Formats: sequence, structure tokens, C-alpha cells
Amino acid sequence: MQDKSSFKKFSDEYWMQKAIDMALLAQQIDEVPVGAIVVKNNEIIGQGYNQVICHSDASAHAEIQALRSASQLLKNYRIIDSIMYVTLEPCMMCVGAMVHARIKQVVFGAYDHKTGMAMTRDSCFDKSYHNHKVTSIGGVLEMDCARLLKNFFKSKRAKTQTPI
Repeated sequence: MQDKSSFKKFSDEYWMQKAIDMALLAQQIDEVPVGAIVVKNNEIIGQGYNQVICHSDASAHAEIQALRSASQLLKNYRIIDSIMYVTLEPCMMCVGAMVHARIKQVVFGAYDHKTGMAMTRDSCFDKSYHNHKVTSIGGVLEMDCARLLKNFFKSKRAKTQTPI
């Protein structure tokens, strides 16, 4: 039997930094800087970043991209015993996808006060009607993740303002 302490070889902060690296890829293509990775057995098996604009696809959130990547690698839509690290609290669509993918846990950085469905606006992972339970932890490297988003939108607003 494996010791529980050996399950997480690296810290949540270590993995969240990898998700932040993915968010920076989104930022480089002028997408909202959200990144996600899927970790299983201390290895990244899936990764993604927001690509809704460049793909003209409302479902191309970082989490969905990471799930697709992991599913292709595993050749299975069920991604059991895996942890999703994402820089922003998941929305309703992403929560649903994680439940269906059988993700074990989601760890997120910044809380989403408008559409966060893991803890902030609702606790969608905790609904009794789900056939699979996903645990969640929020606030890992929260300030770093929030700063990325804040600076991105601040830059967007500055570009749209016209000088008088």
C-alpha cells in the first residue's frame, strides 16, 4: 500500500506554477490568461489554456483543453485518480466536465466572484445528484493568479480608452 504522503510528490504551489505557465501562453495570444494542468502519479498528463477566441469555441476553456489533452493521452474520457490545477475557479461547464471525467480533485488559484462554481457562487461539486465526487481546494497562489487576470483586463481597458 502506498503511503499517502508519497501521493503528492510536489506541492500544490509547484503544480499551480505550471498552470500559471499555461495561463501565460493564453495571454501571449490575447486570450484571458487562464491555464490548467492535469496531474496523475506526479506527472502532467494534460494541459491547456483559454482558446475561446482563437478557436471561436465557447467551450475552449483551459480546463476543457486540459481534460481533452489528458483523455487523448489515456485514450479514455475517465481520468480517474487525477488532480486538475487551474488558475481560476471553474465555471459551471468546467465543473460538469470534471465530474464526468472523474477527476479526483480540483485545485484552483483565484476565486471567481462572478461565475465561480466550486465555492464562490455555488458549490456545484457538492451536489447530491452527482454520481462522482470531486473535492476542491481554492486559493493556491491566489494573488499570483488574480494578478495575471487583473493586469490583463487593466491592459484591455487602457487600449480601449481614447485620449481627449
